Amino acid sequence: MDGGGERGITKKEAEAEYHCHDFEWEDLRADVEANPSFSYHLSPFPTTTASPQPPSSEAWRSFHRRHASGKFFKERRYLLKEFPELLNSKGCAKVLEVGCGNGSTVVPILRCSPSITVYACDCSEDTLEKANEIVCNTQGVDAKDRFHPFLLDVSKEKLPGWLFCKYCQSSNGKVVELSLDSSHLHTRGKNPISLKEDECCVRGIDFITMIFTLSAIPFNTIPATLERCVSVLKPGGLVLFRDYGVYDMTMLRFLPHQRVGFREYMRSDGTYSYFFSLDTLELEYCCVRSVNRKNGKNMQRVWVHGKFKKPTSQ
Repeated sequence: MDGGGERGITKKEAEAEYHCHDFEWEDLRADVEANPSFSYHLSPFPTTTASPQPPSSEAWRSFHRRHASGKFFKERRYLLKEFPELLNSKGCAKVLEVGCGNGSTVVPILRCSPSITVYACDCSEDTLEKANEIVCNTQGVDAKDRFHPFLLDVSKEKLPGWLFCKYCQSSNGKVVELSLDSSHLHTRGKNPISLKEDECCVRGIDFITMIFTLSAIPFNTIPATLERCVSVLKPGGLVLFRDYGVYDMTMLRFLPHQRVGFREYMRSDGTYSYFFSLDTLELEYCCVRSVNRKNGKNMQRVWVHGKFKKPTSQ
């Protein structure tokens, strides 16, 4: 396999990818709660225990080094099925992919429309280099001037001003004559894109994709992280979200000593995992049953996904 290129898939395989109601979540819940071996997942977590610190960037760098081979890359084709707004976007839409990993979300987005530009951040420089390699080497994807990766730990750092500076935010994302006031030009700084002389930023983002990103940071840091991300979203823009749901098979695999909070777990490599519930998100569970080809075992996956719109100015 060359770079991120992938073999074609059959119609049967394509149809199988988009099932989201293979089983009822309530049935899975009943099975889990009736199984004594899973009882530790359900018990209250001591409130006196200190909240876990966000995993260090080094933990994720090590994770991606271990999974640097092309086999780890799997293009997320279901994105356009779940979020057709990307496919139907008008004009030159700008997408911010938060926690881009190896580019498996970026590829289908760039492929779906030649007018979309993707800005992608991750906390690991090694990961960004791998993502750039995969995206640029994937057949059918023209990434020239359309893919802009940059280093950022979104759980700790603000988004850069060149995405949507305060000057343009105060103008509600409207196109303004920037040359009339040069006081905002200090926001240019060091960035992975080339702005015109009269530009301070890209004037905001139309879509933010957060695919299996929020679950990788402690729950108590999520509100601040979302606030930072939404700050660069244009009024009326969308946050497209997909992540792990409670009772997903990966949650049930965690051992008691790996539990660091209520539905919060820490892996042995230092990376973190949180599992969302509808009580938190008021969304719908996506329940997918897949089969391990090596051992024939059924795997019950639970995800949550949703779309959140930033209010437009009155």
